[in-house]
Amino acid sequence: MSADATENTEPMALEGDDAGVYARQVAPQQRQKPSAAMWFGLGFLVVVALAVVFVLPSVVSEYELPLERRIEEATQPVASAPSQQAAAVSPFEEAQRSIRRKQAQDVLAELLEKQGQLDALEVASWGEADYDAALEIASIGDEYYRTQDFELAISSYSEGNDALAELLARIPEVLAQTLIDGDNALAEGISQLAQDRYSLALVLDPDSEAAQIGLGRARTLDQVQLLMQQAEELRETGDLEAARSLLQEIVSLDPYNETAPLAIAEVDAEIRENEFSQIMSEGYLLLQADDPESAIAAFQRAAAMGINVQEAEAAIRQTETEVANAQIAQLRIDISSAEADERWSDAVAAYDQVIAIDGNLLFAQEGRELANQRMTLDQLLVTAIDSPERFSDQAVYEETLRYYFIGRDIEDPGPLLSSRLDELQALLENSQVPVRIVFLSDTFTEVTLLRIGTLGVFSETTMDLKPGNYVAVGRRPGYRDVREEFTVGFGQTPDVVLVQCDERVVTTNR
Repeated sequence: MSADATENTEPMALEGDDAGVYARQVAPQQRQKPSAAMWFGLGFLVVVALAVVFVLPSVVSEYELPLERRIEEATQPVASAPSQQAAAVSPFEEAQRSIRRKQAQDVLAELLEKQGQLDALEVASWGEADYDAALEIASIGDEYYRTQDFELAISSYSEGNDALAELLARIPEVLAQTLIDGDNALAEGISQLAQDRYSLALVLDPDSEAAQIGLGRARTLDQVQLLMQQAEELRETGDLEAARSLLQEIVSLDPYNETAPLAIAEVDAEIRENEFSQIMSEGYLLLQADDPESAIAAFQRAAAMGINVQEAEAAIRQTETEVANAQIAQLRIDISSAEADERWSDAVAAYDQVIAIDGNLLFAQEGRELANQRMTLDQLLVTAIDSPERFSDQAVYEETLRYYFIGRDIEDPGPLLSSRLDELQALLENSQVPVRIVFLSDTFTEVTLLRIGTLGVFSETTMDLKPGNYVAVGRRPGYRDVREEFTVGFGQTPDVVLVQCDERVVTTNR
């Protein structure tokens, strides 16, 4: 064994029980010849024990975080040091106390962090009483800390910390109420209060869109109220356009203002009402000036505005009725004149115009029917008089005779109808008096009188014919047929009617 090993194994000078213990420990070691590593570990444990006893308390006290500066034994007489040293606790107890001290400091650190958060959130403006109460509880923990009663210090700090946590948990509720208070102040027109409330809301939640909008509105509230008052005064004086301009300025300043848009709508309605009234007045003036068409056009413009449509349509109906009555009155004058002059076609046209205006008028319905009958009779009589040669046809004659008697049955026929009936009577009578007609031919042509019969082959023959239009046809083999048309009576009777085929038909052989 080396000299160094011999020196390290020498026992320390100990007394009493410690010496005995040490002797019992060393003897086996000497017999077993302990290694250097064992001696090194034993020495390390001794150093750690000394550090726990003397170094650790001073280190821990250096990092304490009480609410107030700790007053140590410096205020006590120096002479007390020996007694304190005499009352020193064991290393284990001191270690446990250090752990509790550290726990108290940790809780206090959390409390201080929450205190800083609440101070930043301006807690004094919304939770001052609870905040002060929480700090008061925490300050009691300081007293316990000074007396090193760390269990009670931890309890007080924890209670204060929990109270502050409860305040932080109330932030959403406080924010909601703050926004409500801001909205109420804004609605009541209290600009500064609204700004204060919305500003606090932004402190509680910088991202709150409602608070940002509300603060912007609150800052323009005084100007908006002034403009609103001016707009109302302008409305009362009738300067609606100027009032509308101010209201639009309010909307530009405060896009979220609900009163201004409603007021703008009301002003617009007043402007339109005034415009409507003006157009209606123009229409009535035109009606008084006997210009109903222009009046109706004015009323139609008023109706197209979409307001008071029933009033405008009523004016249109009234005007149209007045116009219709005036038109009907004039048409009745025209009808009376046409009937007096026996211009029945003009009377029928006038009746048609009346019916187009009001189809329910009985006088127009009955009058048109009578006028149409007279017009039809006139047309038939005129046609008969203009074509008397047609009377040679018995059917035409009988039909014309029927019209004639219908005309004669009319009471108060009028001079024109009477004249036509007289003229037709003469034509009808003359149409029944036969006229002798001489026919000449070549004895080779077969002559046929259409609608009468065959005259045969002759050189000359005669026949009595009623006035009218006739057609004689001649046929001869090998010759082209001939056709002779002639009129009997009415000053057109021919001296003779020559019917003979002279044009030979040339045949070709193929």
